[in-house]
Amino acid sequence: MARTKDFDEDEVLAKAIQLFWYKGYNGTSMQDLVDGLGISRSSLYDTYTDKHTLYMKALESYRKQGYAKIQEIIDDATPAKETIRRLLEFTTDEMLGDSQQKGCFMVNAEVEVALHDQEVNDVVCKNDQQLEESFYQLIKKGKDNGEISNPMDARALARFIFNTVKGIQVTAKSTLDRAMFDNIIKITVSVLD
Repeated sequence: MARTKDFDEDEVLAKAIQLFWYKGYNGTSMQDLVDGLGISRSSLYDTYTDKHTLYMKALESYRKQGYAKIQEIIDDATPAKETIRRLLEFTTDEMLGDSQQKGCFMVNAEVEVALHDQEVNDVVCKNDQQLEESFYQLIKKGKDNGEISNPMDARALARFIFNTVKGIQVTAKSTLDRAMFDNIIKITVSVLD
């Protein structure tokens, strides 16, 4: 008969996200996980099988949580350009609000692990495609209603803005200069005119 778990899996997963986010996949040992998650090694193996499985669950959980926040901003009935501005400001606020300057867990996974791990690459690509598509739909909506006048292809503009988001996420690992990010946001939104 299987034992009941004496820990909250959602709480453990939230701790795992923070630990992998701070130390990286390769920098996090099994002992770090045991110590940081507050569960026994046997419970860790029984529940998650191995470090990689736990990492994948953490990465997927982070992706879903992050996109839910983004979707809230998109679902608000603001005009397309204002929504894009708000998404850029949200990204900046998230990055600058982290005193440890960890950057974005997804971007960190892309840089550290995705090249050598197809499962991680698949999650990163799914995330990238979802975000790019969100920007594309916003830009298309803005073009259709005349709010966005830039004649460039909506997909190309979406890719540019998505790449700007990634740039913000990486740059925030080395600077907390809000004025710099405000300049980036202002110029990025001006491209839509």
